Amino acid sequence: MILRIAGPKEFWAGMIYLAVGGCAILLARNYEMGTATRMGPAYFPTVLGWLLMGIGLLALARGIRVHGPAIGAIAFRPLIITIGATLLFAGTLRGLGLALALPVYVVLTSMASSRFRLQPTLILALVLTLFCSLVFIKGLNIPLPLLGSWVADFSGESGS
Repeated sequence: MILRIAGPKEFWAGMIYLAVGGCAILLARNYEMGTATRMGPAYFPTVLGWLLMGIGLLALARGIRVHGPAIGAIAFRPLIITIGATLLFAGTLRGLGLALALPVYVVLTSMASSRFRLQPTLILALVLTLFCSLVFIKGLNIPLPLLGSWVADFSGESGS
């Protein structure tokens, strides 16, 4: 019997979900599980891993049963821009601060789209920066600098 893949996109999406879910479960097994009321460090990744694997099985089954379009060519330009912007954001977050690193990230990742328009992107960058600053820095007290050390050094402010 030959396995026929009717919907390659669904099939491979299911395989990715299965792989990510399986990795989450494997990585979490060295930690304490806990209970639903006193969750240990392994609880959330394990539950999430099982959910991802369930979604993966559904997508895999759908890819075998339902006819769908083939997988197209890989769009390398958006892939490289998105990965590069994410690495740049991670590398500059502490130095530039959230108020500068996040808008740069939003603009760069938006440039990966063929429908990029500057004005809506700048509005989105402003709204996301305000929202993330309020939620993460003010609301959740996550120790992220609003303006980083590079900006403080550049402006001549002292850190003390």
